[in-house]
Amino acid sequence: MTTKIVTKEYIPEAAKCLNEGGTVVFPTETVYGLGADAFNADAVKKIFVAKGRPGDNPLIIHISDISQLPLLAKEIPDNAVLLAKEFWPGPLTMIFKKTPQVINEVTAGLDTVAVRYPSNLIAHDLIEQSMTVIAAPSANLSGSPSPTVCSDVVDDLNGRVDYIIDGTGCEIGLESTVVDVSDEKVTILRPGAITLEMIREFVPNATLDGGLIDNDKIPKCPGLKYTHYSPNADVIVVQGNMDNVRKYISCRVSPDIGVITYKGGDYPGAGLVLNAGDNMTSYAHNLFTYLRRFDKNNIKTVYAEFSVEDGIGVAVRNRLYKACGHKIIEV
Repeated sequence: MTTKIVTKEYIPEAAKCLNEGGTVVFPTETVYGLGADAFNADAVKKIFVAKGRPGDNPLIIHISDISQLPLLAKEIPDNAVLLAKEFWPGPLTMIFKKTPQVINEVTAGLDTVAVRYPSNLIAHDLIEQSMTVIAAPSANLSGSPSPTVCSDVVDDLNGRVDYIIDGTGCEIGLESTVVDVSDEKVTILRPGAITLEMIREFVPNATLDGGLIDNDKIPKCPGLKYTHYSPNADVIVVQGNMDNVRKYISCRVSPDIGVITYKGGDYPGAGLVLNAGDNMTSYAHNLFTYLRRFDKNNIKTVYAEFSVEDGIGVAVRNRLYKACGHKIIEV
């Protein structure tokens, strides 16, 4: 397959490809997505083939207007209306009871569907011009870190999809918050930039699901059943008192060791040191790109400085713990 790598000026051409059953990678405010017509079973199957994604892992459907939601959601609870009014368009996915029109290939046979209304203008225009809604997981090979810049998409999917739209970098860098609103409760199944604290301003009894990493559960949330975000390098998270964290890592540095620092650690002699920033928003933005950079520089082991924090720090912790396979050292 020949992949066309294009800019936003080619959205009409890419939208036509989607309408005809093709696959298109496009940027969102979170990460790049790999899209196909959500009502076309053969097109949706191409997503799983391109990514090497297991067919029992459900997908998110992306819409370009709130008026499309009744096509997908059998019931729209009052809490969902509140959250949509506040956070759509934006990095929030909500899970609803699905309508009969939603095909099983998207939902992995579940009776629920995940829906998101992205704020990225390229994503919006692509969905709108395709005259359908788009099923789209992250645009990476299954299990690897989600791509936040076009070059990482090309590394994974060139020759596997019809179009890649280069929209430079993604603003947030982590996938959307996923909230189950399919019953009376509001439960965050995957943390993201829309935090529990933000949601509780409108739904005070909202909760964070305790089984976020329970692989034995049937996943309502796309991306929960299988290992994600893992580079080829062995990742080890070191957390606790930051002085102790840096002493621990400093004793282990060598030219084939990489380090993700937080708030400016210094590691002379390490093969590659990348600073995640001075707050968890920056850590979130940089994490996936940095994990890929270590692989590109042949780093075999990565130590990640980490500090447990609330807000978007919950999402960073979720992704980082998955990336390291829960190899966590407390110091």
